[in-house]
Amino acid sequence: MTIRVLVVDDLAMIRAGFGALLDAQPDIEVVGEAGDGEEAIARCAEHRPDVVLMDVRMPVLDGLAATRRLLDPPPGDPYRPRVLMLTTFDIDDYVYDALAAGASGFLLKDAPPADLVQAVRVVAAGEALLAPRVTRRLIEGFVRSRPPVRTAEGRVHGLTPRETEVLVLVARGRSNAEIAGELYLAEQTVKTHVSRILDKTGARDRAQAIVFAYESGLVKPGEAD
Repeated sequence: MTIRVLVVDDLAMIRAGFGALLDAQPDIEVVGEAGDGEEAIARCAEHRPDVVLMDVRMPVLDGLAATRRLLDPPPGDPYRPRVLMLTTFDIDDYVYDALAAGASGFLLKDAPPADLVQAVRVVAAGEALLAPRVTRRLIEGFVRSRPPVRTAEGRVHGLTPRETEVLVLVARGRSNAEIAGELYLAEQTVKTHVSRILDKTGARDRAQAIVFAYESGLVKPGEAD
């Protein structure tokens, strides 16, 4: 199955470079590109890509606002692409808000080419691209200054003890295989628990589950190592 990708960045050179790299892969097709958030939304409506590589800082409409609109479509429109944010270390606040808005993860712009290709495949498969230590650093930095979200606290009570254990480990950046080893479970059982956690908490993927774990107070800054 071919993964359809839209590349969004205000710099034409970056769009061309990323596009050429991805188009050279046998399982990836770049179906379009956009130079700002408004254009990205229009191109998504036109091409319906599976994955959107979204820059954060752009003119007209930034990547965060575009992500919110793409992942909160009008009633009756089920289309929601996977959004992979392209970012740098100096805009952590945007990344946190993007994860909370439903982005499936982020990738640093200076990442090696092979990492970009793998990131697209991971996100297209429905997983979250987390770069766990950096993601936790981002989330912890903002949760420290925010009280637990009451609606999130309420949803924690709907989890079973085992699901709570699994969620804590997800928030610590563990993979399913690592969780299985730590809790002496089959990996498929862990996958089932993660699926139920996403369903009960309303999280779209592991990235949002991590945000939920912090915002609910289940995991506190400094406890996730």
